[in-house]
Amino acid sequence: MITARWWLLLIIASALVPAVGAAQGTTATARSGVYFESYRFGSGLAFDRISEFTIPISVTQRLGDRLALDIGTAFASASVRLAGGGSIDHSGLIDTDLRATLGVIPGKLVFNLVGTIPTGATAVPDTTIPLFGATATDVLGFTTPSFGTGGGISAGFASAFKMSSDWAIGTGMSYRHGASYTPVTGGGTLTPGGEVRVRFGLEGPFGGGKYFRGALVYTTTGANDIGGGRQSSIGDRILAYGAVSIPFGRSHLALYGWEMRRLRARNFDAPATLAVPRGNVLALGARLERALTPRATLVPTLEFRHELTGPTARMELLGFLVRTGTDLRYQISSSATGVIQASLAFGTLQDQGTKVSILGRRLGALIEWSR
Repeated sequence: MITARWWLLLIIASALVPAVGAAQGTTATARSGVYFESYRFGSGLAFDRISEFTIPISVTQRLGDRLALDIGTAFASASVRLAGGGSIDHSGLIDTDLRATLGVIPGKLVFNLVGTIPTGATAVPDTTIPLFGATATDVLGFTTPSFGTGGGISAGFASAFKMSSDWAIGTGMSYRHGASYTPVTGGGTLTPGGEVRVRFGLEGPFGGGKYFRGALVYTTTGANDIGGGRQSSIGDRILAYGAVSIPFGRSHLALYGWEMRRLRARNFDAPATLAVPRGNVLALGARLERALTPRATLVPTLEFRHELTGPTARMELLGFLVRTGTDLRYQISSSATGVIQASLAFGTLQDQGTKVSILGRRLGALIEWSR
């Protein structure tokens, strides 16, 4: 078990990485910004608005040609306004990830090690549980869907191989071990089950400047021990992703889609087991990049997202969302790039047979600096 002292040493070490890199003449990249998201719901639910404000922070430092280190965290503030008056609020840091990526065989085999420091919310009052559940809904796609765990560590590898002069395939596998923690104040200890993730990818050009990227990810997670002889379990997840990049006059069009299917938990009917229901999330989208000036690029976006869930053989609609908006990228200098984002969303959410409308907005600003 890693003590608080060791966590502190890890944080200090990561803070020193940019200084070490500067001494070695390597490359550092820092990113930060602000995002605000808010959704208003029609009458019929226990809440009528969910809002979230996020400030993400990340720093990446390359040490030589084979090693890259990065640290990432965020400050998030979320609020659910109850239909009968009052609100549920939470603010604070989320968990902090420290990542090391080592090129074992340059261009062919990469080793990854990620340590998650539990700087986010762990033991929270049971009154905030509805807030945490609402922001984790995939159909809404919040910037910060989770506010904290007990931390953990994961390790894995990724490899790439050429199929021809232009096409390549990639494979990867990772394992994550989560530390025990108390998710609800006054409640029992949760010990997460181990998680294995396997990836397969394919990419390459075809016909007239078009380019394809696709990936298949399979994830399986052991049952979580929630104390008192009880456990919670989640079914295996299969994620398929595909994207095509197409020249479009003076612009560039990207079409993409992904689908995540969550299967029924293997031990869903076992005594003292709380099983996460089956689920299916589908997203289809498009992005059109058009250069306005040598420094400014306008990127209109459109996305449709659809989610099903349910414990029975036939899943039911949880909701759908259509989001449209625009990104504006601007090259501030040779080392800095800024992005301004704005979008509107509308759709439907269903809860126990009640359908309500959704109307939301997302505003963001991001800056990236490299040296």
